[in-house]
Amino acid sequence: MDRAILHMDLDCFFVSVERLRNSALNNKPVIVGGMSDRGVVSACSYEARRFGVHSAMPMRMARHLCPDAIILRGDFEAYSQYSEMVTEVIVENAPLVEKASVDEFYIDMTGMEKFFGTYRYAQHLRKTIIKETGLSISFGLSTSKTVSKVVTNEVKPAGYNLVEIGQEKQFLAPLAINKLPMVGEVTAQTLRNMGISKVGTLSEMPCKVLERTFGKMGKVLWEKANGIDYSPVLPYSEPKSMSKEITFQQDTTDLVYLKSILIRLAEQLSYELRKDGYCTACVTVKLRYSNFDTHNKQVIISSTSADHILIPLVLQLFDQLYEKRLLIRLVGVRFTKLVRGVQQLSLFDQSAKVAPLYTAMDVIRSRFGIKSIGRAMGYPIKRE
Repeated sequence: MDRAILHMDLDCFFVSVERLRNSALNNKPVIVGGMSDRGVVSACSYEARRFGVHSAMPMRMARHLCPDAIILRGDFEAYSQYSEMVTEVIVENAPLVEKASVDEFYIDMTGMEKFFGTYRYAQHLRKTIIKETGLSISFGLSTSKTVSKVVTNEVKPAGYNLVEIGQEKQFLAPLAINKLPMVGEVTAQTLRNMGISKVGTLSEMPCKVLERTFGKMGKVLWEKANGIDYSPVLPYSEPKSMSKEITFQQDTTDLVYLKSILIRLAEQLSYELRKDGYCTACVTVKLRYSNFDTHNKQVIISSTSADHILIPLVLQLFDQLYEKRLLIRLVGVRFTKLVRGVQQLSLFDQSAKVAPLYTAMDVIRSRFGIKSIGRAMGYPIKRE
């Protein structure tokens, strides 16, 4: 049975939500992100993009390129609400759904052709989403996740298209190599240095030549260029919480040591939030005394995955909780009320220096392990 993989992407999601909430924004260039010149752009409308504005750009530069743009601060709660609305519509009307981000979905429609016609049903689903939420959405339909995503990107905004079975390679061939998912600036430049600027040229390269240059990733590049992608659509399931706790070998009242452990747990959990694409809106600290008496304290916050916001909250909760001055047996940190979209949402209210720092540290952790880098105050020597 031939696969039928649908990729749906909400058009300029953050700006679209703001426009639904304020009709005066229609047809005007809009930038969402940090309000100060030191902030960065989280999202921008297509009108603003025509001036060269793009996400992750310093706000100072964005203001210079598009001085007439309307600058808005992001609203986590509104974006989460609209994302959940779209998710509910899709999950109720599709057999197998993967939520790739706050505004992006993959749907496995294999086998539906003989009952509905997959392309016709995809159009119906798109109309339903627009009617129920008011948001604009584009989609691409093909036999693989890679090709469907490329199709969606090519037809945005407010478009849709189908690549028939056997036409995948032909569709991809004339496109620039950076149109392929996973081909970033560095990889694209390496390929251009090899004389490869189009996907069609890449697809005709000997696979072993690419493997010598890119290692195992070379084979993946060759497969994607040829429209080959068997990766499955993973069933949608949102985690309810993330938590870490430590039981000490010896009960302690060393506040410096206790707080260092909490800092380390919060920092590691923040990394896991960003890695998996989430923000948290509720922070909980747990204490267990030597007599096994256990206490929890929590606080509701605006969604975030930033260490420098979450760590002070964890320490504040600990100070409020630790009243008995008894020996501590266990400490723990728990994040709940998780929402998707951390890679985009985390840029709000971040300075141009902090966001790249988190990215660099997360790259090191991904390569060498979660404990490979961290704040010095999270790893003090325990006093005897």
